[in-house]
Amino acid sequence: MMKLPRQFFEPLAIGAPLPMRELPVQLERMIHFIPPHIEKMRAKVPDMINSVDVILGNLEDAIPADAKADARAGFIQMARDNDFGQTGLWTRINCLNSPWVLDDITEIVGEVGDKLDVIMLPKVEGAWDIHYLDQLLAQLEARHNLQKPIMIHAILETAQGVNNVEEIATASPRMHGMSLGPADLAASRAMKTTRVGGGHPDYGVLSDIDESTAARQFSQGDLWHYTIARMVDACAGADIKPFYGPFGDFSDNEACEQQFKNAFLQGCAGAWTLHPKQIDIARRVFSPPADEVIFARKILAAMPDGTGAVMIDGKMQDDATWKQARIIADLARMVADRDPELAAAYGF
Repeated sequence: MMKLPRQFFEPLAIGAPLPMRELPVQLERMIHFIPPHIEKMRAKVPDMINSVDVILGNLEDAIPADAKADARAGFIQMARDNDFGQTGLWTRINCLNSPWVLDDITEIVGEVGDKLDVIMLPKVEGAWDIHYLDQLLAQLEARHNLQKPIMIHAILETAQGVNNVEEIATASPRMHGMSLGPADLAASRAMKTTRVGGGHPDYGVLSDIDESTAARQFSQGDLWHYTIARMVDACAGADIKPFYGPFGDFSDNEACEQQFKNAFLQGCAGAWTLHPKQIDIARRVFSPPADEVIFARKILAAMPDGTGAVMIDGKMQDDATWKQARIIADLARMVADRDPELAAAYGF
């Protein structure tokens, strides 16, 4: 039996804070990963806070097994030592079947739960994974007298998770969004690639043979288009945020930028940044271009109530394009509030 709709927004533990009915309006163009067991990386956090939208302390993949406890302790120290202001503070905990996850959740929520915005949960298979974390967080919030609920962000990185993506998106009012995890998803699907995101030179289509030259063109395709589209639709239907995940080739900035652009155009709110040089790529890509913002503002000015049809620069605009313009203008306003240079370019 399903939970009654009126029970959906009730706390799951006596004394826990009320779940949020709407996501906080927040700019999250880049989720920047920090390995918190490395002291010199933690030392960079104060200077990084104003240059990224989200700082995430990573406890899972890329953290050696013998450094898991140090990473957890390092994240707690990092959270205590800094005032994050408008910058989001997230952590990616270990997966639910690992020996570290229970300590990740209980120690972090107990020590710095009042500063933590989002827990990123890896390898989510179905709504049941969200339900477990949802209940446990409510119990811990009540025990530690937290006033604000901690949100959950799911990583879509198993074939079963993709099959259950709509149920995951609507599993709890704690759901913040979800990210594509291409490397683990590739392994789960038995895809024949060792790349972390991006394209593959062998994945594409051939054009028909040109009879005059006997030549044919090869067009490389996007391995992740289908999954991103499914994730975006599931998140849009649940009013949560979709994100592109990691791009692992730090030597290929052009390919990283193109993958981020594809995700942005499909509806993603941001992407993970694993290397400092990816921060500027994500900032550039997930901030709408100035010419698009200026044109969107023209549409909104010409159609104040969003009805009817007008011609602007030789193009017909109606209520559908007004909605598109509203999305671009609203995002631009958030970007402008954080970035004075772009605010000037947008005309705000």
